Amino acid sequence: MTNLTTRKRLILVIISVILLSIGWLGLSGITLLFALVPLMIISEHYSDSRRDFMRMMGWAAMTFLLWSIMTIWWVAIAHWSGPVTAGIVGTFWNLVAFMTYHYVSKRAPRALAYTLLATLWIATEYFYYSADVMTFPWLLLGHGFSNDIWAVQWYEYTGVFGGTLWAIASNISIFEAMRSNTKVAKVRATIISIAPILISIAIYFMYNPSEERAMLSVVQPNVACYEDKKISKEDIAELVAELPDDTSCAILPESALCYVEEVPTPMDEKHIDGYANAMKGLFGGRDDISMIVGQSTVRLYGDNKATSTARKSEVGYIDYFNTAIHVDHNGAVKDIYHKAKLVIGVEAMPEFVSSFVDLGGVSGQLGWGKEHDVFSVDSMKIGPAICYEALYSDYFAGFVRKGANVMAVISNDGWWGDTPGHKRLFDFCRLRAIETRRSIARSANTGISGFISPRGDVVGDLLEWDERGTLTESVELRDDITMYVRYGDWIARISIFAAVLSLLYYVAYRVRRRNHLVD
Repeated sequence: MTNLTTRKRLILVIISVILLSIGWLGLSGITLLFALVPLMIISEHYSDSRRDFMRMMGWAAMTFLLWSIMTIWWVAIAHWSGPVTAGIVGTFWNLVAFMTYHYVSKRAPRALAYTLLATLWIATEYFYYSADVMTFPWLLLGHGFSNDIWAVQWYEYTGVFGGTLWAIASNISIFEAMRSNTKVAKVRATIISIAPILISIAIYFMYNPSEERAMLSVVQPNVACYEDKKISKEDIAELVAELPDDTSCAILPESALCYVEEVPTPMDEKHIDGYANAMKGLFGGRDDISMIVGQSTVRLYGDNKATSTARKSEVGYIDYFNTAIHVDHNGAVKDIYHKAKLVIGVEAMPEFVSSFVDLGGVSGQLGWGKEHDVFSVDSMKIGPAICYEALYSDYFAGFVRKGANVMAVISNDGWWGDTPGHKRLFDFCRLRAIETRRSIARSANTGISGFISPRGDVVGDLLEWDERGTLTESVELRDDITMYVRYGDWIARISIFAAVLSLLYYVAYRVRRRNHLVD
């Protein structure tokens, strides 16, 4: 049947795009619970013909591309290749899930089509999320609830894919209630949409905070990324000197040392202890504090191309890393951690592309870190996630599995200007706090610096865009392990298995129907 006019279909697409995008524009993501319903209505009014399949794919592609444009356009400020690649790849995976649903819904029981929509959507999100280079999990449906921490406290059990499952299940139940117009379907849709919120509110108020605490500080130096500007170690020392006496560790942002004129960039990893005198001046005479700070480091391989990311230089093959460094008050490096999740189109891209833009020593195809490291500072075991790594729930949880009782996120948000980018990165950290039940101290070069409680609440004040200063808070230290930390992305793994079984069932169903064994 094709009784929807082109104008009505276009209106439905626009409605779907708006409902999908709202959660990434600083507003509530609750609209995700019915954001796909307009697209499902369009699908319902097409036949099972090949021509109608292509028409439906056009409308779906338009929806998902416009959703990407509305929510990740700002990535182009760093480099045009980022949003183009992310938009195309993300749209492809969304189309795989939705068009499979459309195809099966015309040829098999509706329950099977619904099952495939839910399981394939989660499975394709997981494939995109877990890829090495072509990965950008910004638009996981579960991330759309980052402004609704009151509604998703159960992420400590399910992780972000629990949010995706909730969104898809709600869309299916609401669409089915509209289609069948039965009381049972309406009650089911109400329960699926509302029950998780009620459960979340109960978890929120039943939360028991830890009595073990520590004082932690974050520093935001406010350096503009695109200006050819350096700061002196005295600029950093001035901020560190302002910190209260009872703080034991200062968190400085990603790549902060790249902008300090007295500190060489990049640092040779094998001789990093030789930079102690240069870094000691950052402490402003403080002998009672440690520092976690970002820097670009380099590893030399000589004539051996030891990794796929190693590049040729005058001194042989080398790898550049985006690194977090733990420094004591004497300037001695105690621990280092190399970033493992690299930003598509900036840190993970071919070298010829990186020649178009200079990103302060941390651009191009960087080397990948291989394992999680935890920095020990007094009673704190700090997991040092770097910027974009806060998008990856299971990877972030890996620091907690290694023993972290508090998390630090160091970031350089200035590449994207005063856009939604740095705001959503901070919001996603609130979801990571819930999943792991760990306090998070976030330090940005400029963007948003502040503290997040294990419930996902913002603690105290924030340093926002174009602000310089420091913040200090008493943070909870927790050693308990959530179900999500223990089992990781179990919903995604089950969904992949269920999607494969459902596809096999569909093939068997079609064979039996062709042989007139089923109606």
